[in-house]
Amino acid sequence: MKNNSKPIAIVTGASSGMGREAVIQLADRFGEKFSEIWVIARRGERLEQLQSQVPVPLHILPLDLQNTDDRTFFERELEAHRPQVRMLINSAGFGKIGKIGELDLESETGMIQLNVEALCAVTHMVLPYMPFNSRIIQFASSASFLPQPGFAIYSATKSFVLSYSRALREELRERRISVTAVCPGPVKTEFFDIAEMTGKIPLYKRLTMADPRKVVRFALRDSMMGKAISIYGPWMKAFFVLCKVLPHSWILALMRHL
Repeated sequence: MKNNSKPIAIVTGASSGMGREAVIQLADRFGEKFSEIWVIARRGERLEQLQSQVPVPLHILPLDLQNTDDRTFFERELEAHRPQVRMLINSAGFGKIGKIGELDLESETGMIQLNVEALCAVTHMVLPYMPFNSRIIQFASSASFLPQPGFAIYSATKSFVLSYSRALREELRERRISVTAVCPGPVKTEFFDIAEMTGKIPLYKRLTMADPRKVVRFALRDSMMGKAISIYGPWMKAFFVLCKVLPHSWILALMRHL
């Protein structure tokens, strides 16, 4: 068995969107701290292309985390290398717009399998390899702040991620492992290309679209500061407060009109 003397980072959903951006920024800002970054995504060719864009060696794992065999492979990689995982970024996930029952069954259950089940599985498998003073970043969403008709399953999965992350943070306090749930609003990535295959994004979401580079930069900063939740931008921070102080039924009625 190998044992890396220098720490590594692990990023899921690394082939696109905020996962890809996280790899780039980790390598640029903290590259000297990692012997390599393990990158996980279904599209292996995208991961290969990413290697030429970062100054840190990548351990490329073209895996589908919804697949139990692929998760078993990942677990065996951890057992074989026994790395020191100083940072885990769970970014893999997807959403589909549409009412419950109108989306196909594979999409509805797939969101739960990837956004919830796979995230829990990866976290469970990686935790034994995380030393004191490590960090976990879980990508949730501002959709976790209240139910989202027309985006119901996705928002419910992200509510799980937020709650899970906050509880995990308390459980890992004695190990000094910081857990940050990232809750951005709409972000200009391929995510919405997939989401809009089954519906249209409301105008108010289009008007608040954020730059993924800025969201990831802010998330990394908040993680380093040990924050429990990272919310980028004044609109989403205001939305978070609004969801805390107003009945959700009022907000949902307003969203219907918008």
